[in-house]
Order: sequence, then structure tokens, then C-alpha cells
Amino acid sequence: MEFIPAYLKLSSGELERRAAEAFEHLSCCDLCARECKVDRRAGKMGVCRTGLRAKVSSYNPHLGEEDPLRGWRGSGTIFFTRCNLRCQYCQNHDISQTDAGREVEAQELAAIMLELQAYGCHNINFVSPSHVVAQILAALALAAPSSRGPYGRAGLRLPLVYNTGGYDSISALKLLDGVIDIYMPDMKYAHSDHSSRYSVARDYPRVNQAAMREMHRQVGDLQVDENGLAQRGLLVRHLILPNNLAGTAEILRFLAEEISPNTYLNLMDQYRPAYKARLFPELNRLITAREYQAAIQMARKAGLRRLDQKR
Repeated sequence: MEFIPAYLKLSSGELERRAAEAFEHLSCCDLCARECKVDRRAGKMGVCRTGLRAKVSSYNPHLGEEDPLRGWRGSGTIFFTRCNLRCQYCQNHDISQTDAGREVEAQELAAIMLELQAYGCHNINFVSPSHVVAQILAALALAAPSSRGPYGRAGLRLPLVYNTGGYDSISALKLLDGVIDIYMPDMKYAHSDHSSRYSVARDYPRVNQAAMREMHRQVGDLQVDENGLAQRGLLVRHLILPNNLAGTAEILRFLAEEISPNTYLNLMDQYRPAYKARLFPELNRLITAREYQAAIQMARKAGLRRLDQKR
């Protein structure tokens, strides 16, 4: 049976309605957990340093994602410039903490999605999308063949991946309900003192856990087809930090007990001291093999059954 992405099942005009509602939020922006309340439609900028238009750093078929996303033709990644977090060790800081890239109108963003589809990518993967939810919805309303967009039957038909740092507002996620097929959030921290110190977001654990619940409510556990490709569901990433600064055991227990023991979890071992990590002695080293193996044992002890242990 052919897989039909969630957004193609929406009623006529629903994507346009969602996009219009999201743009209203930009006038007093609360579309991410920062809730800066600035008027982005007037060109003002909050923490994300992004105004009315989304800025794209790059896009390409990406073969470095998790197996269910990359398949054999790659995940169609669109890297958005800037981020709503300030991670002091960010390995993509040249994208997330600078203005590198170019602003795009909704029509061009829609065309990028269709270009990635034409390459043969298995999905469209929005990387760091939390601050550009309105712009994504506007572009999708043009790209989807079920909308009144310009592409008709030749429109977009791929699953959508929301690849986020996990600092997402419930109001934005509700706008994406029935639109996003695959949520791929980070769970970075269990403790607010660490999230404040290393990502300048004291309320990250509370916000992140609420977002996990909402994402799972919308899409459930990750489902894959007969070829192992992701179609719908939740895929969580957890980056292991040195000296247990992420609170790994608490995060794994939360996932197993409050989300699902069948949560697809990528335990990531590729931490390296990038960006400003040198300013924090406790972050200024690689993780050890012992730390990584301890995290795997924690996941098994918590009862999580679907572990991706690859880089």
C-alpha cells in the first residue's frame, strides 16, 4: 500500500489556514519556547535573529542521518540558519550561531522541497525548524498537491521530518499536528542548571518533556516500511555529554516510563568540544568509551527496546 504523508490527508485549504494562523503569531512571536513577543512581521528579531523570512544555509540529500531516514538515496535536508538555543558546544555553530545563508520566500522554499524530491530523497528533513514554523507552513501550502498551490499533481509527496533541538512550544506543535510525519527532537538535558549554563535555556527540561509528550501524542512510535524507511512516528536523539552533564539516566527513564519503551532512540557518541566548549573545563574533552557503554546499559536498564548505537 502506498504511503500517504499526513499533510496530504488534510482537508482542502487547511494548510493555507495553518500558515495564516502561524503568520499571525509572528506579530507577537511565541512560535518557540522563548516566546520573545517581538513583531517579526515588522522585521524585528528575537533570540533566533530571524525576521519575516526564513534563511536557508544549505540543502542536499544527506547520507549521514539515521538509517530509517537516509535509506539508500539520502534524507532531503534543509538546514535553516540560526537557532532558538545557544548551545556552547554546538558542532554546527557556523550555521546555528551566525547569519550564514540567504533569505528565501515561500515559493523558493517550496521549490527546494520539490528539488530534493526530484533527487530521489526519501523525505524532507527540516533541520532547526523551531523558529521558522510559519515559513515552512507557507511553503508547504504551495508545494503540496492537495492545496491550491501552483504544482498540482506534480507537488510534494514525501514524508516530512521535524529535526529539532527540542525547545519547542506547544502552540507551534499544535499547528503542525497532522502536517509532520516524523518528529526527530533532541533531549539534551535533565537538569535546568545545566541547560541554563550550556544552552541559555533554564526551562529546557520542562519544555522539552512537554514537547516529547505532544509529539508522541501526534505520531506515536516510529513506524518503518518493508525497506526499513521511516514513515511516521517519533525518533529521539540524545547526545551523551562528558561527566554525565546531560543527565542521561533521568532522560532514558522518562522516555521509557512516560513516552514509550518502544521509542526509537539514537544514543549519540560523537560529542567533541566545539565552539565555546573550551571555556568550560567540564565540557572540554571527548566522552570516553566507558561513558558511552554506561549509557547503553542505562537505556537497557530503563527498558528501552529500540536503540540506534551508531554515530
